[in-house]
Amino acid sequence: MDVPLWLALLCIGILGVKLIRPPWWLIAALLLGGYLLADSLLAPVIDNFVK
Repeated sequence: MDVPLWLALLCIGILGVKLIRPPWWLIAALLLGGYLLADSLLAPVIDNFVK
């Protein structure tokens, strides 16, 4: 069974928010930070590190 990555991340994110209950500003900061890092000069370095 092939599950799209976005669906798996969405399910894990929803479960994490329901179980751990982090503050909303922390969730927003992590999402915004990840978005900004993905479009920065550090993106190739992060990509090599992840792979």
